[in-house]
Amino acid sequence: MGRLGAGIGWRPEIADAVERMPGIDWVEVVAENVCPGHLPQSLLRLRERGVTVIPHGVSLGLGDADRPDEGRLTALAERAEALGSPLVTEHIAFVRAGGALTASPLLEAGHLLPVPRTRDALDVLCENVRIAQDALPVPLALENIAALFSWPGEELTETQFLSELVERTGVRLLIDVANLHTNHVNRGEDPVRALAGLPLEALAYVHVAGGFERDGVWHDSHAHPVPRPVLDILTELAARTTPPGVLLERDENFPEPAELERELTLIRDAVTAGRERAGTGGGTGAATGAPTSGAGDADGTGSAAVGAARADGGGVAVLARPVEAARERVGVAQAAVLSSLVAGTPVPEGFDRARMRVQARALAAKRADVVAKVAPELPVILGAGYRELFLEYAREQPMSGGYRRDALTFAGHLLHAGRPREAGARRELREWWLDRSGPAPRRPGGRVARMARKVLPGHRG
Repeated sequence: MGRLGAGIGWRPEIADAVERMPGIDWVEVVAENVCPGHLPQSLLRLRERGVTVIPHGVSLGLGDADRPDEGRLTALAERAEALGSPLVTEHIAFVRAGGALTASPLLEAGHLLPVPRTRDALDVLCENVRIAQDALPVPLALENIAALFSWPGEELTETQFLSELVERTGVRLLIDVANLHTNHVNRGEDPVRALAGLPLEALAYVHVAGGFERDGVWHDSHAHPVPRPVLDILTELAARTTPPGVLLERDENFPEPAELERELTLIRDAVTAGRERAGTGGGTGAATGAPTSGAGDADGTGSAAVGAARADGGGVAVLARPVEAARERVGVAQAAVLSSLVAGTPVPEGFDRARMRVQARALAAKRADVVAKVAPELPVILGAGYRELFLEYAREQPMSGGYRRDALTFAGHLLHAGRPREAGARRELREWWLDRSGPAPRRPGGRVARMARKVLPGHRG
């Protein structure tokens, strides 16, 4: 893969502005938000101009205790092929827990949560990554995430965890310098020390984004300007290696195009400052996105553990038993954590209870926001009471099947409880629920649907 250059996250709300921006070499699109057979015209025009488009997945859950879902992998592969992408990206995170592996209800976070930095979790992640690599038509790069809480009893640092992941799988890294800043504020982790130990020769590209601090907690919002500390970390990275590409992420509260262009200029300046500090104008490392030395055996695993298993004559079968046991242990731990965050069960021993409360509130608030986007008729029907009603529902009903199902379940929950109290609004909610809970729409969009489109013109279902 060649160098990407400067890029921005493509979102429908800023699609026109992105097309007009000077100096945009590539864009990144949330994989789950595009359909291979119906790509937005804006993306097609960008591709025709030679702009690279990279799908960025958010729901695969490679850090889950379970194996990656085949359907999600197929969907990600289809998007990479439809967009002609040189690689795809995902996250080092878990997003769901429970289910058959733990004989408990399946729960979804609707968000990227940190995996424990333990040997068990690393073994599970490495196997999941190899499964994904086999299913994808292009290379995979994984992003370090921002976290509000830490796991007790961790056995590895972030640097050790990521370095061994790269060594064992040959996966590439998407380094988010905003997430390094988040983890510095929230978990006391030194971003300079992290950069010093990372295998930057595996770097695919870099994310830059904004956030805000509240009560000593940094929230990675993607809805605020990029702060100076994040730009400083980018300069530090650029002083160590030449980033193949740097991308500005913005998901909400979109400013005027001129402000986005100003932020892109600040990002370019931060990279230039790092390269100048390195004294060579090109950084200190290759950073070509190639796997690290020793990563990637003939079968693509690159794992010393696999090699040892083969030496004993057992091959993958020898490795399968301990990984299965690790899956169970990781599954139980993740289910307990996620249940405490979304189902109100006690916080497991050793976790910071205050931070877990912050995370629980953030997850519920995100559910309310995303459901309002995927089902914009609901805030129209329920009016100003929508958010309070949804948060009340979220305290009783964890998400278990994605945001669209969450919207239907929420509506059904309200109707069962005789809500809303106003007969007209309750009738409209019932019609909405009946229209969307069946195999096909009962009628064309009515007044509520037209109102929702007017309120949220940029929304894409």
